[in-house]
Amino acid sequence: MKSSTLRRAMNLWPPFLFSGIRVVEVADDWRRARVELRMRPWNRNYVGTHFGGSLFSMTDPFWMILVKECLGRDYYVWDKAAAIEFVKPGRGTVHATFALDEPTLESLRAATAGGDKHLHWFATDVVDDGGEVIAKLRKQIYVRRKRAH
Repeated sequence: MKSSTLRRAMNLWPPFLFSGIRVVEVADDWRRARVELRMRPWNRNYVGTHFGGSLFSMTDPFWMILVKECLGRDYYVWDKAAAIEFVKPGRGTVHATFALDEPTLESLRAATAGGDKHLHWFATDVVDDGGEVIAKLRKQIYVRRKRAH
């Protein structure tokens, strides 16, 4: 699948569409993605700020997708664990950017070259339009090279 096709499909996917989550960018080389969450009456919490579940949801699939697409079909890639820290109340439009670099990919390839599993933590900040951190997310990704048949 092309990255632009995935971006369009994710923007129509009901959990994102109805939460106000919009995938702004998925790079053609799968090395970068950018997501935004706009404040809407249906995604506010009891005190009028962004619902924490929406902040988590906007970040949930991207590290796994980027790693899987960059490593290719010779690897198993899954989400293993996640943690989110809410730093300050989120209001207005908030953003998260995911950037996967070549040294990280090389590290994943090296760690799994013998067929062993590898667990890697990625970090992403959710920021507001002023650049202030709203939430800090960590995702642990499971990676293992498939055995040759």
